Amino acid sequence: MLLKKILISMLLIFIFSLKADAIKVGLQTNEKEIKIASSVSAEIYDAFRDKLLYEIQPMKVYEFKSKGNEIAIVLNRKTIGLGTNQILIKTKTPGFLCSKRAWYRGNFIITNWGAQGATLVNDVPLEDYLKGVVPSEMPSKWNTEALRAQAIAARSYAVATKTAGKHASKGFDVVDTTADQAYGGASAEKETTSKAVEDTKGIVLVQDKKVLPTYYHASSGGQTKVWDSGSSFLQSVPSFDAGTKKNGHGVGMSQHGANNLAAQGYNAYQILNYFYKDFKFAKLSDNWDI
Repeated sequence: MLLKKILISMLLIFIFSLKADAIKVGLQTNEKEIKIASSVSAEIYDAFRDKLLYEIQPMKVYEFKSKGNEIAIVLNRKTIGLGTNQILIKTKTPGFLCSKRAWYRGNFIITNWGAQGATLVNDVPLEDYLKGVVPSEMPSKWNTEALRAQAIAARSYAVATKTAGKHASKGFDVVDTTADQAYGGASAEKETTSKAVEDTKGIVLVQDKKVLPTYYHASSGGQTKVWDSGSSFLQSVPSFDAGTKKNGHGVGMSQHGANNLAAQGYNAYQILNYFYKDFKFAKLSDNWDI
């Protein structure tokens, strides 16, 4: 075991030149109405023409609806069309936007898909997105190295899913549930998990210059598994979570197993090397854009 820990600690980290700025998170879909608020003054723009349409006041709830082929805002009990089917909402000064009883960093995009209803998207920088994912996916009081491993796995999954275009037809990259990754926005952020994201900034798992979709789950009950189709970076290994009730698909990293390995002295990179194979660690450039 000691030899294995030494071998898997010999890591290659290099600069992986992907360009990116933000990730689009689907918060609500097929909605008749969407309610928004802002912590500071914010502006509504026509997303296609970059035209200012309306200015909204801080700490006040605004309601948006589908109206024919356009988006409408409800003001003084009157529904007023905004002349476009897609709007961008952004704060005028640093602040947060609110929906679904949570605060979010970044901008909001609302799109009217006609009969399908309206969609709300959080357009947010990748690292800020991860600060809302890690504490939503793993207890913030767990071992620091497990949190770092989770941050890297979550980053890789997000980039790979965006690249694959899984939800591209719907106007976003990932959803905010465990169908992709749980995401609670700024309201979910914790000091320990935010530091884990910052400590691993930009680091992802790659194979043949492609970022890997690093699947993970809560616990395997003793042994991880691979998808039926098989993937060269996935393997079946003892999950170090024996005695923990199986929870999840069992593929990739066991989160309970990662925490147990961290308690034994494994660092984040050794944990990931244990659960995945045939990959290299890479670091995204600061100005990536997929």
